[in-house]
Amino acid sequence: MNVTKIDKNGYTAQQQNGKWNFLPPCVLYGSITFGGNPNESDGTAKGKLAQKPPRQALLIFICMPVSPGNSRLIFASPRNFAVWMDRIIPRWVYHINQNLIIDSDLYLLHVEEKKVLEADPNDWQKICFVPTKSDALVVGFRKWIKKYSNGQLNWGNNFDRSLPPSPPREQLLDRYWSHVVNCSSCNAAYKSLNALQVALQVFSVASVAIVAATKQGLISVVARNTLVVAAVLCFVGSKWLSHFIYKNFRYHDYNHAFVFH
Repeated sequence: MNVTKIDKNGYTAQQQNGKWNFLPPCVLYGSITFGGNPNESDGTAKGKLAQKPPRQALLIFICMPVSPGNSRLIFASPRNFAVWMDRIIPRWVYHINQNLIIDSDLYLLHVEEKKVLEADPNDWQKICFVPTKSDALVVGFRKWIKKYSNGQLNWGNNFDRSLPPSPPREQLLDRYWSHVVNCSSCNAAYKSLNALQVALQVFSVASVAIVAATKQGLISVVARNTLVVAAVLCFVGSKWLSHFIYKNFRYHDYNHAFVFH
């Protein structure tokens, strides 16, 4: 990545297969091309018909400061390929994976924000190590905000510049109140999966009760064993589902030390 232009209207950056733009105060968007080149053709009618448009994905990030230490992120990624997957795979499945990526950075960013403010926002490079070309967008933003906003957000008279105390890790990485309750797809999935979990528990208990209450000989051995196996499977399934719901819709801790090792 290479930042080519920085002015009061933002900056642009070039990448080998794409281009990025920062639009002040809070929009970053870019396009990435996968294979193909619309500028290449053999010039013949057959060649033009055979020329397939390149696969392109657009990434749009809208990160709105809400108050010191809190931001609201809106993310969209339209594309011109594999669109059929969106008709088959529920939206909440995508959100589970996207939330995992966001959570992987959330705690680090929270700590970093405090470290930068404790030092001096204008001297951020003294405490942040950004040696690679993939850090160009971060460096570009820091240069822009230093030149045009004195190194930090201008909250006007609404807030002072102090950050609130760090909340417990479970609150900082909470998914339900930060996303699920506001997302129609994730909220519907959360309610449906909870209902399924309850149904599995009820069926498990009912199966055990039927086996225990039924006298020997009233039902066959095969039916009795089937009910017992079904009860066990439903019980195990409800426990697994409970863990899945909590981990993906409530709270998922992210241990960087575990990942890096």
